[in-house]
Amino acid sequence: MTVLGESEVRALLEALDDEYRAWATYDQVLADFGEVRPFSNIREAEARHIQALLVLFERYGLAVPANPWPGKVERYATLQAACEAGVAAEVANGDMYTRLLGQTQRGDILGVLQNLQLASQQRHLPAFQRCAHRGTGGGAGGGIGRGGQRVRHRGGA
Repeated sequence: MTVLGESEVRALLEALDDEYRAWATYDQVLADFGEVRPFSNIREAEARHIQALLVLFERYGLAVPANPWPGKVERYATLQAACEAGVAAEVANGDMYTRLLGQTQRGDILGVLQNLQLASQQRHLPAFQRCAHRGTGGGAGGGIGRGGQRVRHRGGA
């Protein structure tokens, strides 16, 4: 079995901790506000991200820490505040992955980290930006359209 360098191990641990925290945060939002988008979709994506990292932990024989975040994440007074926090979290996530990508030259690790960064920046961030812009987390809420006509939004995460 290939042995990872200390910086590579730290990078994988940091990535896993960040994905754990994101999953727990979005899970808490869903517990507080119900099954609302984009949180429901992105929580599922975070679970897939965790699994992608766990494949690397198994491949390199690393001990997998438990998720320390459930019940310890920030709670939001409104869905709007949660959406805005989601934007900030995904921006920080992109920056973190940029930094972590410099910690290894291993193709398998780079591939996973790049995929996670792309998901964050190309899918999650825009979904949270739409959510924050709308002022709600739902993609099917009513609104007033052109000419004062009530319309149903058909957005999604």
